[in-house]
Amino acid sequence: MLIYGLGRSGRGVARFLAREGLHAEWHDARPSAEDEALMAELGFARGDVGGTYRTVVAAPGVPIDHPDLLALSERGAEIIGEVVLAARARPGLPLVGVTGTAGKGGTTVLIAHLLRASGLNALEGGNIDPPLLDVVDRAEVAVVELSSFQLERVPGLCLPVAVITNLGVDHLDRHRTMEAYHAAKLNITAGQRGEDVLVVPAGLEVGTRAQVRPFLPDRITLANGEEVLPAADLPEGLHPANAAAAVLAAQALLERLGCPVDVGVLAGALRSARPVAGRFETVARVGNIRFIDDSIATRTLAVEAALTRAPAPIAWLVGGRDKGADLAPLREAAWGRVTRVIAFGEDGEALARGLGLPFETVTGEDGDAVMRCAARAGLEALGGPGGTGTVLLAPIGTSFDLFRDYRARGESFAQAARELAAAAEVRA
Repeated sequence: MLIYGLGRSGRGVARFLAREGLHAEWHDARPSAEDEALMAELGFARGDVGGTYRTVVAAPGVPIDHPDLLALSERGAEIIGEVVLAARARPGLPLVGVTGTAGKGGTTVLIAHLLRASGLNALEGGNIDPPLLDVVDRAEVAVVELSSFQLERVPGLCLPVAVITNLGVDHLDRHRTMEAYHAAKLNITAGQRGEDVLVVPAGLEVGTRAQVRPFLPDRITLANGEEVLPAADLPEGLHPANAAAAVLAAQALLERLGCPVDVGVLAGALRSARPVAGRFETVARVGNIRFIDDSIATRTLAVEAALTRAPAPIAWLVGGRDKGADLAPLREAAWGRVTRVIAFGEDGEALARGLGLPFETVTGEDGDAVMRCAARAGLEALGGPGGTGTVLLAPIGTSFDLFRDYRARGESFAQAARELAAAAEVRA
């Protein structure tokens, strides 16, 4: 077996194989010193991509048409990902898979929360931390966030319950066309059978053998229409569409396992749920101005949702590394709600110009300095501590120009916002 590509997913694969006492080799074009040290510690040698392997476990970041993978496949290797390895190694572990252009992370966490409230030891993993293989031996049920990259390599994967939160446009730099991107997403149901359940937005038509359970974005109900909780009663930061999909998925899995479905338990769990860090989370307040961190919002649908939900007027922090987002829907969502765009990072100014909204550009010597300047500019754009509205980080661009990931970017913004709030309290 060859582990192709290390990083977070590859390290999870390597640790799992070592625990299982299985031999593997590895390849990475640019391994970090940390990764090389871990492989040496586990006793895994560097492999030969020109060799022959029965199975190659490829990291999500490696395109399915990478020349190395194509050559390995031609020599007889089956190319799989972490999720298929987990499913084959633990065939008795029920998996709930979640994908979509936006909302899949929040929905994944919420499904696991509902299942835990219902008495199951449910853990989340996959595209969301931690890697799936880090939780398979600790979970009674695993809820798996699945990216389009992961879904390129899931041969034979059969999920008892799968969720598609929505289908928009994303990752055209990887998939090249919207049709190819959607085809990857729809692989989540390719292996499902008649007894399995697929949860989708009402109106989305999907070719599947599974039972389809549609959800409405503003109605949180069981499959029979019984209301679990009014959308208005959800805690701040939880999106009603995520909750609607999560309830149907949790119901389907509970029924599959022969467990009771208690509306009161599900309603209580929704009331106690909290948004995932970095996903539309209020991180500070200065008077009537709130600072909302939605650092993970790099997809058009996610950014559009943030603009719609954030209290106006909005100072909108936009920047990072552009990955080809469709700006037209964002111009419409921002119209009459966004007072000023605060542009930052590698492509911030270009994105702001593409939006056609009033903007200013901030810079700094590093990511933290940039976020301090951006948060301060957002506050001033709303009138300072005596103003009202939202300073919203929904950046469109990825974080990799200034930060290691979206979490680091969101925490930097949150820290800057907290500093502004503390300073405002001192002045008051």
